[in-house]
Amino acid sequence: MSLLTTLAQHIARRPQRIALLQQVAQQGSITRAAKAAGLSYKAAWDAIDELNNLAGRPLVERSVGGKGGGGARLSATGERLLQLYQRLEQLQTQFLDAAEQGEDLALLGRLMLRTSARNQLSGRVAAIHAQGRNDLIEIALDDDNRLQAQITHDSTERLELSIGSPVIALFKAGCLQLGEPGPDALTGEVEQVLEDGDGPCEVRIALRGGQRLCALVEARQLRALDLAPGRPVHARVNAAQVLLGTTT
Repeated sequence: MSLLTTLAQHIARRPQRIALLQQVAQQGSITRAAKAAGLSYKAAWDAIDELNNLAGRPLVERSVGGKGGGGARLSATGERLLQLYQRLEQLQTQFLDAAEQGEDLALLGRLMLRTSARNQLSGRVAAIHAQGRNDLIEIALDDDNRLQAQITHDSTERLELSIGSPVIALFKAGCLQLGEPGPDALTGEVEQVLEDGDGPCEVRIALRGGQRLCALVEARQLRALDLAPGRPVHARVNAAQVLLGTTT
C-alpha cells in the first residue's frame, strides 16, 4: 500500500494527533489545545512527546511556567506538516509532486503509527554486529546517544537495514532502567516527575537531540537517585526489549 493511500484513509477519520497539532497552532497552549481536541492534559503531553520523537525533531516547542502552565507553538517543521496535511485533506487522492515535500510526507507517515509503547524514538542505523542468528543494531539517536536493539538476522534483511537506514525504536516505559553512567547508557536531563501515590512515578527525560524518554520508577528509587527536574540522568534498556520498525 502506498504512503498516499495510507494518508488518504487516515484523512477520512481525521487523526487525533493531527487535530492536536491544529489546536496547538490555534490556541498557543497545550492546556487549551488538549481541551479543544478532547484529550486530558497528560494525554496531550504524551502525544506531543510521541510526535516529536517520531519526527526526530521538535514539532511542538514548549515554554515552561507562566500563567496557565506556559505556552506552546508549532516549530517550522510542525507548521509544514500541518499545512501538508491540510492540502492532502483538500486534494484527497491527488499526488503532491513537489520535490521538497518528500521528507515531510515520510514524517507524516510516521505520525500515523499507533502502538502501546510509550517510548518511540527515531534514529539511524550506525552499526550492525552479527551475533549468530541475531544481529545487534546500533542506532544513533543524536550526537551523544546510541541505542541498541537485538533482532534476528532475518528481521534485518526483511527491514532492509543498512548503515544510515532510518528506523523507529519502540520499548515500554517499564523497560527503562535509571542508574549509573556508562557507555551503554542514554544520557539526558530530567524534565518532569509525575508522582502517583498508588503506583510507580513517571519520569520524563529530555535527550540532547530533542527526543524524550518516559520511565516508570518506584518512589523509593526516585528518592534514592535524587531525581528532580533539571538533574542529569542515565537510562538503559535491554537490547532484546527494543523493537525496530521502518516507514519504507
